[in-house]
Amino acid sequence: MINDVFSESITKSWTEQALECYSIKCDCSKCSLRNGGYSFKCQMPKVIDILVNVAGVPKIFVV
Repeated sequence: MINDVFSESITKSWTEQALECYSIKCDCSKCSLRNGGYSFKCQMPKVIDILVNVAGVPKIFVV
């Protein structure tokens, strides 16, 4: 686990949800999961920070 919080599996490569979050600059009001009725606080912004440091900026966003 990274920082005893996240599984390494979600911080090694860009998932579809991580790409969405990155593309909307972690703006939860624009997230497709926003109205999912989940009872937890979104941790994706932290995952995005780790992904950028570990895997780099997603290639679809590199200019």
